[in-house]
Amino acid sequence: MNAKTKSLLEIHAAVFLFGLSGLFGKILELPVMMIVLGRVFFASAFLFIVLLYLKKTIKLDRQKDYAAMVVMGILLAIHWSTFFLSIKMSTVAIGLLTFSTFPVFVTFLEPYFCKEKIRLSNIVLAGIAFLGVVLVIPEFEVGNHLTQGVLWGITSGFAFALLSMLNRKYVEKYSGTVVAFYEQFIAAVILLPFLFIQKPLFQATDIVLLLALGIIFTGIAHSVFINGLKNVKAQTAGIISCLEPVYGIIFAAFLLKEIPTVREILGGSIILATVLYSTIKPR
Repeated sequence: MNAKTKSLLEIHAAVFLFGLSGLFGKILELPVMMIVLGRVFFASAFLFIVLLYLKKTIKLDRQKDYAAMVVMGILLAIHWSTFFLSIKMSTVAIGLLTFSTFPVFVTFLEPYFCKEKIRLSNIVLAGIAFLGVVLVIPEFEVGNHLTQGVLWGITSGFAFALLSMLNRKYVEKYSGTVVAFYEQFIAAVILLPFLFIQKPLFQATDIVLLLALGIIFTGIAHSVFINGLKNVKAQTAGIISCLEPVYGIIFAAFLLKEIPTVREILGGSIILATVLYSTIKPR
């Protein structure tokens, strides 16, 4: 097996694990904040051990880089909290599809971060993606739990778009694993007070599932994805990432009996087609 094929398989494996992570929002009967806390706590612990094993320093060059990591950790906490809240309020399909709008947000944020003008094509893309979201929404009532799930999913996508723009800047200076460690660790510190506020009762199965979510579906998945990027173009990785909601929806149908409606399939197809185009179109 040549290096490129191995890297492609690593990207696919990581995206597969990312896609399945949404199912934990339904399987775990814990409050959303506890699911996210467990995820980032075990993921940060795993990444710290990896960094120690590889003998990589976690020291940053400048004080303001630490401040940036705090902001990124806050964004990660918001992203995953709203993501799992979306799934709790609605379905795995709605949570994954609405979160998948993040590349459309990125096309709007890039001109701001890169000091460029917003292109008409970006506005058109956003409009088409919005049409897909409208189809996913069963009825336009804020009190409807499925509609709330859509709104939380879009919020999750926007938070991740902001995070990805900052990630792009700092992975040029630091190892992707170091950046991920800081994000997960800071998110864990931010969410820790909720452990004492909500005082949840953890079962043994909850701990095992949180360990799996944090280590396998987050820490290992992230490490494999970063490693795969060595021999695969970022654009190719972005296209493969479009499979994330597909994997999640298929397994949610089999394991949780959550069968997506015709509207969700149609709306999801429009969203994913828009995301795919925004990923491959020339910048």
